[in-house]
Amino acid sequence: MLFFPSLVTLFCALEGHDPNLTLYTNHPDLPECFQMSVLSWMPCIYLWLVLPFYTLYLKRNNRGYIMMSILNRIKTALGFILWVMCWTDLFATFHEMHQESHKPPIYYVTPLVVGMTMLLATFLIQFERLRGVQSSGVLFIFWALSVLCAIVPFRSKIIRAAGHQVCLRFTTFYIYFALIVAELILSCFNEKPPLFSDVVTDPNPCPESTAGFLSTMTFWWFTRLAIQGYRSPLETKHLWSLNKQDTSEVVVPQLLKEWDVEKTKAKSAQAQYSKTTGTEKNHVGGAPEEVEVLLSKQPGSPQPSFLYSLIRAFGPYFLIGSAYKLLQDLITFINPQLLRMLISFTKQEGAPSWWGFSLAFLMFGTAILQTIILHQHFQYCFVTGMRLRTALIGAIYRKSLVITNAAKRSSTVGEVVNLMSVDAQRFMDLTTFLNMLWSAPLQIILALSFLWQNLGPSVLAGVAVMVLLIPLNAAIAMKTRAYQVEQMQYKDARIKLMNEILNGIKVLKLYAWEKSFKGKVLEIRQKELNVLRKTAYLSALSIMAWTSAPFLVALTSFAVFVSVDEKNVLDAEKAFVSLSLFNILRFPLNMLPQVISSIVQTSVSLKRIQAFLSHDELDPDAVDRKQPTSGLKGLTSQHALSVINGKFSWAKQDSATLHNINVMVPQGSLLAVVGPVGCGKSSLVSALLGEMERLEGQISVKGSVAYVPQQAWIQNATLRDNILFGKPYVEQKYCSILEACALTPDLEVLPGGDQTEIGEKGINLSGGQRQRVSLARALYSEADVYLLDDPLSAVDAHVAKHIFDHVIGPQGALQEKTRILVTHGISFLPQVDNIMVMVDGCVSEMGSYQDLLNQNGAFAEFLRNYSLDDIIEEEDATGKFARITSFFGFVPFRQISIMSAEGDNPRAKSVRIRRCSERKPAEPKKEKEESKVDKLIQVKMSVYWEYVKAVGPLLSLFICFLYGCQNAAAIGANVWLSEWTNDAQLNRTQENVHMRVGVYAALGISQGVLVMFSSFVLALGKIKAACKLHLALLDNKMQTPQSFFDTTPIGRLINRFSKDIYVIDEALPSTVLMFLGTLFASLSTVIVIISSTPIFAVVIGPLALIYFFVQRFYVATSRQLKRLESVSRSPIYSHFSETITGTSVIRAYGRNAAFVLMSDRNVDENQKSYYPGIVSNRWLGVRIEFIGNCMVLFAALFAVIGKDNLNPGLVGLSVSYALQVTMSLNWMVRMTSELESNIVAVERVKEYSETQTEAPWEVEDKKPPPEWPMQGRVEFRDYSVRYREGLDLVLRDLSLQVKGGEKIGIVGRTGAGKSSMTLCLFRLLEAAAGDITIDDVKISEIGLHDLRTKLTIIPQEPVLFSGTLRMNLDPFEKYTDEDVWRALELSHLHKFVRNQAAQLQLQCSEGGENLSVGQRQLVCLARALLRKTRILILDEATAAIDLETDDLIQSTIRTQFEDCTVFTIAHRLNTIMDYTRVLVLDKGQIAEFDTPANLIAKKCIFYGMAKDAGLV
Repeated sequence: MLFFPSLVTLFCALEGHDPNLTLYTNHPDLPECFQMSVLSWMPCIYLWLVLPFYTLYLKRNNRGYIMMSILNRIKTALGFILWVMCWTDLFATFHEMHQESHKPPIYYVTPLVVGMTMLLATFLIQFERLRGVQSSGVLFIFWALSVLCAIVPFRSKIIRAAGHQVCLRFTTFYIYFALIVAELILSCFNEKPPLFSDVVTDPNPCPESTAGFLSTMTFWWFTRLAIQGYRSPLETKHLWSLNKQDTSEVVVPQLLKEWDVEKTKAKSAQAQYSKTTGTEKNHVGGAPEEVEVLLSKQPGSPQPSFLYSLIRAFGPYFLIGSAYKLLQDLITFINPQLLRMLISFTKQEGAPSWWGFSLAFLMFGTAILQTIILHQHFQYCFVTGMRLRTALIGAIYRKSLVITNAAKRSSTVGEVVNLMSVDAQRFMDLTTFLNMLWSAPLQIILALSFLWQNLGPSVLAGVAVMVLLIPLNAAIAMKTRAYQVEQMQYKDARIKLMNEILNGIKVLKLYAWEKSFKGKVLEIRQKELNVLRKTAYLSALSIMAWTSAPFLVALTSFAVFVSVDEKNVLDAEKAFVSLSLFNILRFPLNMLPQVISSIVQTSVSLKRIQAFLSHDELDPDAVDRKQPTSGLKGLTSQHALSVINGKFSWAKQDSATLHNINVMVPQGSLLAVVGPVGCGKSSLVSALLGEMERLEGQISVKGSVAYVPQQAWIQNATLRDNILFGKPYVEQKYCSILEACALTPDLEVLPGGDQTEIGEKGINLSGGQRQRVSLARALYSEADVYLLDDPLSAVDAHVAKHIFDHVIGPQGALQEKTRILVTHGISFLPQVDNIMVMVDGCVSEMGSYQDLLNQNGAFAEFLRNYSLDDIIEEEDATGKFARITSFFGFVPFRQISIMSAEGDNPRAKSVRIRRCSERKPAEPKKEKEESKVDKLIQVKMSVYWEYVKAVGPLLSLFICFLYGCQNAAAIGANVWLSEWTNDAQLNRTQENVHMRVGVYAALGISQGVLVMFSSFVLALGKIKAACKLHLALLDNKMQTPQSFFDTTPIGRLINRFSKDIYVIDEALPSTVLMFLGTLFASLSTVIVIISSTPIFAVVIGPLALIYFFVQRFYVATSRQLKRLESVSRSPIYSHFSETITGTSVIRAYGRNAAFVLMSDRNVDENQKSYYPGIVSNRWLGVRIEFIGNCMVLFAALFAVIGKDNLNPGLVGLSVSYALQVTMSLNWMVRMTSELESNIVAVERVKEYSETQTEAPWEVEDKKPPPEWPMQGRVEFRDYSVRYREGLDLVLRDLSLQVKGGEKIGIVGRTGAGKSSMTLCLFRLLEAAAGDITIDDVKISEIGLHDLRTKLTIIPQEPVLFSGTLRMNLDPFEKYTDEDVWRALELSHLHKFVRNQAAQLQLQCSEGGENLSVGQRQLVCLARALLRKTRILILDEATAAIDLETDDLIQSTIRTQFEDCTVFTIAHRLNTIMDYTRVLVLDKGQIAEFDTPANLIAKKCIFYGMAKDAGLV
């Protein structure tokens, strides 16, 4: 270090350093020697040091060639002139030497060094242009340094020039100064993009790639998007393309390359390992593959390390971020030192004011530098995280396409999707703070060493307090986690119950059970809120620990410091510098445990991902797709497909599934593969596709393959895309294929024709339609070999015949192709070329149809039992199906079960069609609803007021008051500290140490207590609000009319009860807490600075204005970016789970690359909206911190200006407060954004708490007598009803009278209004005109529960709720156990229930799924018997119920409800033939109403129905 000054002295031989000239004067100046040496050489040394690294970087990163522009020419010309100036100086010195005026060596050396450097800079300008650099950071820093270093000489030359005549050297320096300033200004501008770069061709390139150095450092290039997001809602089209280096195309291969290197290394190491350890193990007696499998599973054998691959792929880029972090950590500690100098400056009486101003600007400069460097570090970390996620998803996706079936069995689809979502996200989160692993200890060590200098060993007392607080926080965290788990259980139970209630709401209304179920929900909710309350109290403790920690540390350190030794004086320097160092310590101490736990979690993820990526892959050479080898050429040349001595298994270690397979299929022939269930037919197809492990033998397949799997795999795309499957659209070919596959009639039914969007897994197609689409896809692919795995089982008989004739058979579209058809139907066998019979994984017989008959084997015997001619000639589909049965005594279960799946059941079809058409318009509505919320750039104040009302207006005010108090206490403690430190100046230090320490402690502790108290009160408020809002929502939903549930998707309602209530319970309160904390912290800073330097109030206005604008821009834009990001995230996972289920199809058609591309595109699309989200945070950070830094600058400046009126304590107080404010300002904006996002939940819950309700449950002054209805007389008077406002009438002018005890059957075609009539009795539908009276009481005037409890219904679909059987029968516990048992006995269930261990407490699962449909129907009967009301409505069950149960119900009703009025909606007429009267409805009106005998005699509608039923 001594070398440099001595070198300067050697060169200079000029005047020495005079402190009076520099420091102790109002007009400071630096010695000329120092100016000409150190100041001139600094920029030069920087540039020459950077040169080798920068040249290497430019050589590696060639971005193309930039055309010479005017800007470039000017910069080069100026650089050249600068070089000329330096040489002019040099020649002037030589000239003076000739004039006998000797100059020191520095006059020769400096112009030479600077001149060479200018030449180098000029060369760099051109070299960068050739390498495509649009804006140079290296040169910008060089010119900035040059200007900064030239300012002092410039000033001193002007001062000197005033007294001297101006010589040549002065002139050249002025020109030099002007030129470097010009170069600095010019280097702020950008060059054009390089020729042929992506930026030129991309329609919406990311402005970052063309941004200048300053713009990159301050993220200025993002501003345009921020403004756009503020003006109008952002859409996908506004987002920039991803930077090339962040796309999947670049990132994924980078990781895979390193992973392959690792795998190769591990393989060679394994080979070594097996040589050294495996000599005796090689005699396992298995094939070499088995040995390999065994070895790779052994614990000692080396495994490839995925971690190393990640480090090698992304480490270098991440290290740049780490370098920034190191720099930032070091710069952090400069400001406390500057604060010390500033405080000591205010103490000195005659100190020159320029020194104070310099310190203020130095603090500002340091803070700005720290801001820029910190955000660059974050940017690098976040981009690394983003690339990691892209690479991991890409690697997992690619792997999932090639893993073996054995590997697939070991991890479910859900687990692999978790690898992509959860585990990849963990890596992403970790990278942000990974540097804290080394940075936190470094910061702690540096802070402690500075504190030791400041306070000596007393620091240890403070450190001890910090260390003691760590276990307290850890204990709180563990307890909180336990509570969270408990709360999640209650929440899940509540959501499950809500789901059941909303699904069975109709039944609850019919039985008037709402109150009971509401009580159940509230019971669970109460438990949930109790846990929430405990969690809130714990978090209040932890917040107190976190807020009080720095204070307690300071208190103990200061108390020990002044108590240990009387000579120790606590002055302003020591106190406030220590405080700012303690504040720096807070962050690393808190982060370190979090980072360590995050690393532990990520290591688990790493293991999981590594295990998945290490799975075995399918052998791509298992099937020989080339021409067969010469030895076998003669055998197989005319064969399109051959298997010789094939032996196959599903996994290497499994036993063989297929053995001794020998098949030759001639070109263009049709081979049918038949055999009993489970004999290996589908396995054979898989083996031909190369999906199985080939143990022996060889397979060759000539040409391309098309595959139709047994269970059709349908993509979530349009119907047309599913058929084209990546092939170009040719209309004529496409239409003929639709015709051949019998899809044309289906297209007429689908709402959008072939452009109908098919839901996931083909949800809106029937089984048969899915199978035909799958077949059409194969047909369209025009392959050479077709593998058809039982495609005819899922379709009806006549469709199967159509497909066989038009597609598969000898006259079909595929007649010239090679086809292998696995089938169960024998009707088509006579038309195939060859038949292969499989039994137990072997080929038992093979030959043509006639050959097999002649061989007289099992097949022939089986066929002879059936008159085959009949089967061939029979055209009647149903007759044919009746005859088809499988051979070897197996019934074709698959056919029978699927016949009903697509049988001509018009009702099922009509329902399906209606669903498709209903689904269509329902979806945009949801989007509209969401976009409506998003368009509100600012949430209405009324929503905040709603939340305040829910918390309680007075309580809200009290919470704010408490926050004010706690900040007042904090300010009080610090003001007291500043007073205490002023004792040092007045030499009153020892007089009242105990009083000073005592009051300081009291103020600080009261702050801690107030913090805890305010958190408690906030917790009470949040619980109150959560309880209130949930109760209002639940109340309203229980009283909402049925029509609302018919038109609102249940998912949307469940979302209100789950997601939105979660936000109100947890997310919103914590946001409010943070928001209030940061708001008051920022306010207290402003108050402290203004009170110590009132002039500061002048700058508050402009700073607040800037802050407001930045905040508005950020909040609006970031919320929309978040929305876009979450919308684009789900396609990644849905496409992935879809791919996993269809891997065999994708591989068969050779579409791997296309699907990988699709997945990459989905990921890139998601990152496209994630990346601006990251940058928006950096953009905000830089701007907000700039405002904070301005506050530091003004606080320091005004302290310097008013130094005569201020004591050092106040200066320390105001500047140390200003240094802390940046964090609060930054978080305040983030919290505002979070608050606006979360408060929407209140709005959404409120919206559904205020929907229209049905009539009151009870009307006090209209209550019917308890014994009503006595007779059960029912009268309809001119009654009309419609389902909802604006729809047509369902029942028109109904008038009829039913006497008590009559049995009325209601019949009519579908849609005649039968069910509507029963719903009217319960007032689920309210009258449009007319009224209904029961025993002279108008039902429209009494309460709904009073009405519904007096009627009983046995619904068509039995609905049970999860809970005990007793609860399902009697939720209000009105009846005794004897009553319940009697009801069970009469409903023929008592035997079943008595046999159960739990008896009446038998747990019914959700929807009653652990009971059969018949038993569920009997439970509904038991409910009716238990209520035993005068009027019974029976909505007769149709297909769901067996005849035996039906008879039980009918006989029970006849005996038990003998004297009641019974209305039966009949589907089987035989049940109502003995009823008093029958009501025939037609189009909502009464068509006939009389006794069954009279109606039959009239020979009208009822007669026709009875005839159809075979009763007449």
